[in-house]
Amino acid sequence: MKAAVYHRYGPPEVLSIEEIAAPEIQAEGHEDRVLIEVHAAAMNPFDVLHRSGFLPVRPSAGWFAPKYPVLGIDVAGTVAAVGKNVTRMQVGDAVYGICLGTHAGFVRAHERTVAKMPANLTFTQAAAIPTAALTALQGLRDFGQVVAGQNVLINGASGGVGHFAVQIAKSFGAQVTAVTSTPNLEWMPALGADRWIDYTREDFTRSGPKYDLIYDAVAKRRYFECKPALTPSGLYLTENSLKPKFQFFQVIFSLLRGDQRVRTHMARPNAEDLDFLRSLVEDGKLKPVIGKVYPLDEIVAAHRHLEGGHARGKIVIQVAD
Repeated sequence: MKAAVYHRYGPPEVLSIEEIAAPEIQAEGHEDRVLIEVHAAAMNPFDVLHRSGFLPVRPSAGWFAPKYPVLGIDVAGTVAAVGKNVTRMQVGDAVYGICLGTHAGFVRAHERTVAKMPANLTFTQAAAIPTAALTALQGLRDFGQVVAGQNVLINGASGGVGHFAVQIAKSFGAQVTAVTSTPNLEWMPALGADRWIDYTREDFTRSGPKYDLIYDAVAKRRYFECKPALTPSGLYLTENSLKPKFQFFQVIFSLLRGDQRVRTHMARPNAEDLDFLRSLVEDGKLKPVIGKVYPLDEIVAAHRHLEGGHARGKIVIQVAD
């Protein structure tokens, strides 16, 4: 099968398109796996961090060279084969979900991390959802515990996680303020935002209302900067403590001081939440925004685009027609 492969850490140019063996599910230990023919796969910060050899990911990815040469964690495609213990899907089902190595023609996935695809989406649209939307859902619901009537601010509202967070917070009944750049202000109302801020002209930490939750979906504002904009019981949440500005150290320092108003989290793949997201999509409450689609052969350009830091919505890799 054709796959985007890297054998050493470095810039986007370390990636190349190669023919490699397709995964199998017949071997012992794969009874709960499904084999998926990949139609589309999204790009995520995960891909850039692993490809570049970011130091905190090397213990699991490989200290000196990648343990697994194919990147990609989001997938949408067709079930090509199922293990003998698989009960939730069958050959021919259109599915979406999370597994390792999706920038390839076929991928092997745990049944518990994939689900049937929303019926009203294309494969390209469905591939944009899993990691980013799960991150937003679990952050808002499980950590932020957002309820109707709360005042929620989403920083990075035009990004992959951020644009899902705006829609999901609205589905919970929150009043949502979206923070983004000037070119992206025009489509914030379509996401359901009640108010929007151009961060190049206004600093939400210095003016405006107080928020019950500030969700920094791009980890670009320090917790200590955001504290003045929180209500007395308000919470600051960032979706990845490994990103710039030493979010990890701020979280640890604050918790050691007994400050419970700061949290960080990462997505936990599971079929139940993918089913919940499917229901939101099919009910018209959630829609992916795709900023750019690249064919697999242009994987290097896709990495450059994502690494630029200003991607609108999601970047998707088209693997099959």
